[in-house]
Amino acid sequence: METPSYPPRLAAELLGITPKSLKASLEKDAYTPEDVWDLRAKLNLYPPSVGTRKQLFLNFKGGTGKTSLSTSYAWRLAEMGYGVLLVDLDSQGHATKCLGFEGEDFQHTLLNVLVKKAPITQAIQKSQLPNLEFIPSNLTMSTVDLALMPMAGREFKLKNALKEVEAHYDFIIFDAPPSFGLLNLNALMAADDLIVPVLADFLSFHGLKLLFETVQSLEEDLGHVLDHVFIVVNAFNATFKLAKEALEALKEHYPEYLMPQVVRQCTRFAQASSEGQPIFAFDRDSKGAGDVQVLIDEVIRRLQSSAKVAPQVEAKSA
Repeated sequence: METPSYPPRLAAELLGITPKSLKASLEKDAYTPEDVWDLRAKLNLYPPSVGTRKQLFLNFKGGTGKTSLSTSYAWRLAEMGYGVLLVDLDSQGHATKCLGFEGEDFQHTLLNVLVKKAPITQAIQKSQLPNLEFIPSNLTMSTVDLALMPMAGREFKLKNALKEVEAHYDFIIFDAPPSFGLLNLNALMAADDLIVPVLADFLSFHGLKLLFETVQSLEEDLGHVLDHVFIVVNAFNATFKLAKEALEALKEHYPEYLMPQVVRQCTRFAQASSEGQPIFAFDRDSKGAGDVQVLIDEVIRRLQSSAKVAPQVEAKSA
């Protein structure tokens, strides 16, 4: 994937200033992500602080568009000025591919960190955005669960590994495979917030039930309580009667967790994933991109409301 280039209007919008103010600070025909990041520092134009949030995208049911959503979510947070680390937990490396990279091209993954005790900094890679970094995944990750099995404190390996770097980021986003094993248990134990993409169909209820039972057992057995659980209806098609009925059922059964916004079904979203791009790099004017932006705004609003943090604090540099 090529490094994005922003026209003056978009660069000004990302910084939250007028095109005239942008021109006065740095006049160019097109702005690179590094230009925008440097201008943030120069003009102190950082987004509202939410502290350091570790957020896990997980659903035990596959096919919910979780990876497309999580990578676009992480990309947009970085464009907004947050320092972001995206952690690919799936041995298929789909999150890595959605950033435009191939997992097989990287020597180090979380396997080296959690099992071989390498410093986590060895696995962190640079993306096309200066404040978005990622930990890639490839097929070697398929052996992690088995390798962790005999280890003492195996549930806390990821949480402990992140202590070395977490202060450098505003958001650490985990993209997890649709299964439950020791690696996903590690991610749950490390996470502050759980984001659950679901489809508006009744098969989603079974996956949600299992997930909530797992979260409850973590609270009872390991004493880990998540700060927030956000259920996000993804790929929603309002023309389907069954989808509308399923959405109403989700509102009835999970009112305290269900986000008020849905991410609508969007062909451009699917095309972006197949091209190895987040939706904001592929088509930022699509309805899918707009829905992800609304989702992010609501998540940040809730985080600020619960934490009562200061509205304008300098973001962490990746």
